[in-house]
Amino acid sequence: MRILVVGDIIGRPGRYLLSMILDQIKEEFSVDFTIVNGENAAGGFGITRNIARKIHSYGIDCITSGNHVWDKSEIIEVLDEIAFLLRPANYPPMNPGRGHWVFLLNDGRKIGVINLQGRAYMKSIDCPFRIGEEIVHEMSKETKIIVIDFHAETTAEKKAFAWFIDGKVSLVFGTHTHVQTADESILPNGTGYITDIGMTGAFDSVIGVKKHSSISYFLKQTPQRFDAAKNDRRLNAIFVEIDDNTGKTTNIERIERRIPDEDNNN
Repeated sequence: MRILVVGDIIGRPGRYLLSMILDQIKEEFSVDFTIVNGENAAGGFGITRNIARKIHSYGIDCITSGNHVWDKSEIIEVLDEIAFLLRPANYPPMNPGRGHWVFLLNDGRKIGVINLQGRAYMKSIDCPFRIGEEIVHEMSKETKIIVIDFHAETTAEKKAFAWFIDGKVSLVFGTHTHVQTADESILPNGTGYITDIGMTGAFDSVIGVKKHSSISYFLKQTPQRFDAAKNDRRLNAIFVEIDDNTGKTTNIERIERRIPDEDNNN
């Protein structure tokens, strides 16, 4: 199976870029299944039902998320209705939505996607290691192809989880920090790994938001309004090939695409 995983969508600039070049990338790599992290797709924070459906209409099969999935109150009411939109599975179970799903491709193949959130420098929710292992144990009865979005702050927590789950899943990719790392690899037991995919949005920014707002926040240590930046728009992603019979990753590549600022609509 050939999978494309796109880095965190940051506001309207990221959505526009995705709409413009997703089909081209899918055709170039003969992609079977697409995943994107969409927790920052609405103005840089959160996601709405309409935006989730719009991203899905571009050709994205699964939208994962993280701590910002709760930022727009309207999404909480509809999380249970949108099967292709996941929230981290290790939030307490009384929360709406689902943290994992098995997707059926048109050719009959299945792929399981799990969304987990780390705890280092983030909310102290349920253990992603324990919850993740439990879900993988059940999901592996249905499919050998399982991928995990591990949404976390620290490199150490992401890497530790990947080594913990190596050989039990096909792929672990990190999200949340918005900076693409250069450590894509295949672990000894066949699990593909990258610490962070990066982001899809404006790179003339501080991780996707306007520079002056972020600078003011760090200088003043007071709340600031964070708006998505607009210029130097790029898409970060990874392309992964997984053996259908073994569920092991055979190839993992980083991708970056951009479009000129003058071609963008704001």
